[in-house]
Amino acid sequence: MPFGKDPAPRDELPGGEATETGHLVDRIEEELDLLARNVEILEKLSKSPPTGIIRLSEALHLPIHKTRYSLHLLEREGVIQPSADGAVVTDKAKEFWTNLSTSLDRMSGVIQQLKGRAAERENRPPPGRKGY
Repeated sequence: MPFGKDPAPRDELPGGEATETGHLVDRIEEELDLLARNVEILEKLSKSPPTGIIRLSEALHLPIHKTRYSLHLLEREGVIQPSADGAVVTDKAKEFWTNLSTSLDRMSGVIQQLKGRAAERENRPPPGRKGY
C-alpha cells in the first residue's frame, strides 16, 4: 500500500459498497501499516546522508508527527541514532532486516493458514445450532 495515502476499502460487496472487517483485523492492519512506514523510513535513511525530520517527511510525503513517531520507534530499536545533521542508520540495522525477513515469513505462514480456514468456512453450510 502506498504510504501516507488513504487505504483502499478492506472488502467490497457487489456494487462497490465497502464493508468493515472488524476491530481485530483493523488493529493488525494498522500495525502492518506502521511497520511498512518504519521500513520505508529506514530504507530512505540507508540510501541518504543524515536526514532531519522535516526533509524526511517531505521526501516521503508523510505528516511530520508520523515521521517523528517512526523515528522514535526506530531509535528505540537501536537501528537509527540521532546526529547533529539528522538521523543515521546504525550497524544494528542489518540484524533488523534479517529479523524482519524471518518474522514476515512466519506471519505469511499464519496468514495462509487463516485464509484456508476462512475459505473453508465460506464454503461450509451454516451449522444447525446457535453459538460458537
